[in-house]
Amino acid sequence: MGEMEEVDVDHITTDISSQKCPLVCESAHHSCIDRENNPLTGPVFRNPVCKVYRFQTMDSKWMLVREQMEECTLSFSIPKQLLYLYVQEDMSRIQDLKDLGELSPHWDNLRKEVMTRYGGIISSYQETLAELDKITGRSFKPSCCKAQKSLEFIPINLHTQRMRVTCPKKADAFYDVITVGAPAAHFQGFKCGGLQRLLSKYEVEKKSFSTAYQCIYYSPEHTAKAQEVLSTMNLLQPLITSLSDQLLQAAHEHSSPGLRDALKSLSDKTEQFVHTLKDELVKSALLALHTARPGYVSKNQKQTPVQERNQGHMNQVPEQNQSPAQELPGHSPATPVTEGTVVCNNVQGSQIMSGGEGGLKHQDSIPHHKEYDEEEWDRVWANVAKCLNCVIAMVDKLQEEDNSKQEPVPEQKLADVITSHNPGDWREQLCPLVTRLKECVMEVVEKAKKAMTFVLLQEAVCSIPQGFLLQQRRDVVFSQALASLACGFIMRLYAGMQDKGFLRQLHLVGLVAQFESLLSTYSEEIGMLEDMEVGISDLQKVVFKITEAKTDDLSDLQPLVCGRRDHFTVEVPLPQLVFQTLPEEIKEGKPLRVFPVLFNVGINEQQTIAERFGDISLQERINQKNFETLEAYYKSLSDKVPLECLPCFQTQADIKELLETLGQNVVTKKRKNVEILWIAGNICRRLNGIRFTSCKSAKDRTSMSVTLEQCALLRDEHQLSKDSFVRALDCMRREGCRIENVQKNIRCRKYAFNMLQLMAFPKCYRPPEGTYGKVDS
Repeated sequence: MGEMEEVDVDHITTDISSQKCPLVCESAHHSCIDRENNPLTGPVFRNPVCKVYRFQTMDSKWMLVREQMEECTLSFSIPKQLLYLYVQEDMSRIQDLKDLGELSPHWDNLRKEVMTRYGGIISSYQETLAELDKITGRSFKPSCCKAQKSLEFIPINLHTQRMRVTCPKKADAFYDVITVGAPAAHFQGFKCGGLQRLLSKYEVEKKSFSTAYQCIYYSPEHTAKAQEVLSTMNLLQPLITSLSDQLLQAAHEHSSPGLRDALKSLSDKTEQFVHTLKDELVKSALLALHTARPGYVSKNQKQTPVQERNQGHMNQVPEQNQSPAQELPGHSPATPVTEGTVVCNNVQGSQIMSGGEGGLKHQDSIPHHKEYDEEEWDRVWANVAKCLNCVIAMVDKLQEEDNSKQEPVPEQKLADVITSHNPGDWREQLCPLVTRLKECVMEVVEKAKKAMTFVLLQEAVCSIPQGFLLQQRRDVVFSQALASLACGFIMRLYAGMQDKGFLRQLHLVGLVAQFESLLSTYSEEIGMLEDMEVGISDLQKVVFKITEAKTDDLSDLQPLVCGRRDHFTVEVPLPQLVFQTLPEEIKEGKPLRVFPVLFNVGINEQQTIAERFGDISLQERINQKNFETLEAYYKSLSDKVPLECLPCFQTQADIKELLETLGQNVVTKKRKNVEILWIAGNICRRLNGIRFTSCKSAKDRTSMSVTLEQCALLRDEHQLSKDSFVRALDCMRREGCRIENVQKNIRCRKYAFNMLQLMAFPKCYRPPEGTYGKVDS
């Protein structure tokens, strides 16, 4: 601070119309002051740019303001990890499809086609990984590269920005925001819209795909359930095996407390495992898989009239008591297709099954060549529970015997007791029961895995080819969104390490992550916003976990991503000394949740066109939906955490009042209602949340928003004088970190605005004269 105050500041003028800026100093080494005292910044944040200002307060004193912008190494490391996980997951899906065993020619051909599609995605992602591995020394993707194929998984222009304020007789305060280009698939383009529109259209068309490919149509809920069952089994089966071994080890050591603890954990996980598999979808999918085996013949095929169709393949007409199916274009009413309908074709015969809410239901289709017992699955998973009960009973018996031995016994019987019970007895008696439990679990896993894989095969078949392209688009958008979220989470975590209220909120409820978007709802930016909406929503699948780093080396402090597309965990390692200061719940590895919300208000000339002649319903729906999410988060926070844990601000407006005002603004018909963004950002800061600001490339409109927010905070929280507000705003836009960001992206120190655009902007979003011009970006 001494170095900063030595700079001559006598040139600062009080003339509002003056172009002079209250800029004190501008130096890279000043921005490293935080770094010297904070070992956590090195692993993730780099290449700082710092600007320092001095502004006058309302009581004629001076505040010192330091603006610091940095790149984030997660721009590249998170997408590379995700690409590797995508490849591993798709390779695993191919192996699961192979493990389905022999299928009839119809199903086998479909399986081969799906495997070929997965192989294409794997090859593409491996090529992208190879290209990214060649890039060294870069920490951000400039906006001019937003449509570059090899960089499509990398977030655009991801930077952190911190404003630190030092005032007389008041502790330093700092305010953080992450700026990033809207997560969107720029390389793939927006000719047909973005993910939100494409996914909705695709879901409607998928039923006709199922008819064309003669496979089962499963609803998104069924598909999600199948993925959930697979994920749960993959998680719990190794845990059950491990806990079983722990139980045997405790028995070997003749440890009653160890036996009791291991049994409790084993019981909990096994009961969770059994509960997951008590779903009608698993049972009905096993039957569907059975009908897809070679040589399957329906018993009532010979009893029911059939109609030749689809190159000689035969279909059975559904029973009369079923609900009538809607006729699809190009298909005869004689062969209706409903949700959960399977048309199984093979050389010897075919079969239709219809499903209700829980999945597919059997329709009197017991094959001649091999009886199919519908109750077999119930017995298989019930055996797991029975085996667990046997283990529990044996442990109780052993502990009762042990307790009885603790009672005084006649001297003449003591020798007999010692010789008849040795430490190995417990293990020997438990081992057969535990082994049987593990065998039953493995049998259940094998059957259920094949059943759920068969469900996902139908989804993949119906996805050819559009669904696979949409999955790739979704992977791209999610990769950009997750890299941004991880950057914001880590920045917020580092800043709150000494705040016990924040840490309590973190593990009891989680954090809100508020994304502010300035995209218009016109032309290509509609597609970007549709991509962004899905990408931000998909962040609900992410949890964070704090771990203790092996060493304090920078390489051991890099965040790690693990999981699958339906659930990812980001592990954040901390140095040992820092880790030990955390609450026990966090140190024990409790998953930490993040609640993403998105608010969008377009501000440019394209939004003017949309509001006068187009459609802004997408923006209205997004704002309304995310307001409800934010309101629900606040209610949950209020129930679990004392509001004293939240940060204090000078402005005394209650959070509940702010939420009511935000709700009113969301439903109010008002052009370019940027108050929605201001209020949402204010609420986010008061909730200890993570702030993000985005436009197409996080360069021009984002710069206007960030600088406006910073000056508003100086005015509201630090008594920036009214005479200094406009001058401070112009100064930050003319000489601050954001103009440096523009130059990093397009090699030019001018915002890419023309006069037409500026006339369309709300007044407070217009840059000072001389800082803008039409620039190709």
